Amino acid sequence: MDRYSRFFKRFEIEKTILIDGATGTEAERRGVPQLTNAWNGGGALSDPEIIKQIHIDYINRGAEIIISNTFATNKHALTDAGEGHLFEEYNSKAVELAIEARNLASKDDLLVAGGISYWRWPEGLPDKNKLYGDVAEQANIMAKSGADLIMLEMMSDLEFTLITLDAAKSSGLPVWVGLSCRKNDCGDICLLMTDTLLKDALIELNAKDVPLLNIMHTEVDLISECLDIVDLHWDSYIGVYAHSGIYKNPEWVFDGVISPNDYAKASEKWIDRKINLIGGCCGIGVEHIHCINELLKLKK
Repeated sequence: MDRYSRFFKRFEIEKTILIDGATGTEAERRGVPQLTNAWNGGGALSDPEIIKQIHIDYINRGAEIIISNTFATNKHALTDAGEGHLFEEYNSKAVELAIEARNLASKDDLLVAGGISYWRWPEGLPDKNKLYGDVAEQANIMAKSGADLIMLEMMSDLEFTLITLDAAKSSGLPVWVGLSCRKNDCGDICLLMTDTLLKDALIELNAKDVPLLNIMHTEVDLISECLDIVDLHWDSYIGVYAHSGIYKNPEWVFDGVISPNDYAKASEKWIDRKINLIGGCCGIGVEHIHCINELLKLKK
């Protein structure tokens, strides 16, 4: 049985499993320079030791899944940044750094997820006609570099999500989907970039044999309402990793980020609902994950 299969079977018998916090904003915290139009995606090549240390720090705080620093290394973002010729290098190196961190920590059962998004800087969606091929290429680079699964992040438009999902599956790796949500003017929970209701997105994704769905990069105060909808319309495993803070292009603003203790208190409500994974997205750092880990120890 391979590493992923062994891990996945744990969902049948164990309580909530801890994943990591943000890598992109943590790199920003630690001084990694940004790429114009590719946010915090440059660290794997500019500052590999910092990126590796971020992964190690999360592992040392109890994370059992770490996500590569590839949220902003999709082909269109790197092309917009003038780095498109290094597309393979950015993505392979980022996965390899996560694997090196796992090896250094002697945590062979820990999963390395290749993070993929279609987010774009400047604002707007990428070329839909190129998206499938670009995502398929990225996912296959990650698979060849040793990733255990693909983690789709900030899926915020249903049509683009479905294209991205189908393309990522071409790698042969398991693909988990992360939806980002907001409230629309009517007070309904919808996807971040469109008025597609979360309920309708879940119904579509249920037909796609997605092993696990995350509610991620969503405001802390909105998570419980999202989970109410998930409970009614999702048939498989579920994870949560919320964000905290404000994005003011091109930087994440850390003033006002929820404290580690308060994030753990918020997480306890979600954990008590028997979610399968818990972690953090933008703004959520190493000490937040440490506090959740201490909480999980108390609940065993």
